[in-house]
Amino acid sequence: MALSFDLFGTLVTADRPEEPWEAVSETLAARSVRVPDDWEDAYRSAHRDYDRGREAPLDEHVRLALASRGVEIAAETATEVVLDAFDSPVTVREGAVEALDAAAQRGPVAVCSNCSVPGLVERTLARADIEARSDHSFDAVVTSVDCGWRKPHQRIFEVTADALDAELSDLVHVGDDARTDGGAGRVGAQSMLLEDHPLPAIAEKLREGELC
Repeated sequence: MALSFDLFGTLVTADRPEEPWEAVSETLAARSVRVPDDWEDAYRSAHRDYDRGREAPLDEHVRLALASRGVEIAAETATEVVLDAFDSPVTVREGAVEALDAAAQRGPVAVCSNCSVPGLVERTLARADIEARSDHSFDAVVTSVDCGWRKPHQRIFEVTADALDAELSDLVHVGDDARTDGGAGRVGAQSMLLEDHPLPAIAEKLREGELC
């Protein structure tokens, strides 16, 4: 058996900007990048098409939104801008550390997260310090922005299983969103939703060998 955990809303709770275009505007201005007068409209408009299930990287979106208003920035700057805009305090959810400890006793463990901001999952894990509080670490971290596919698409679960050297049918994915995380159960893996199985209960099931 291999296990994967969603990050945001499952292992951690993170503060999200209510108006993300404003958060991005502030980090652009901090780098002396001219922010267009109609930045909200530019940010909220689509600037390229993506295939169904594909991730739309936010740094690319910001770069294209600026370019649509005649402002050019380097790809590296766009990546730094969105990471700073969405980097925020996080709270480790009750049972997260215990669930990781128990899962690691049963098999390899991964984080499998939808996130359009490059590097944000890794920075969030560092902030949360879950691994330092645990006796174990994650064997893999899979993000939609890195693999190119968002949950509930089958491909991101396949990438996660491959990263854990497991078959998709042997993967159990834990998350809080029936639409996205529940997709694991619709593509040949197994999904466990927090509304039915809170993290402390999952940890207990793992310790007792009742989850397989």
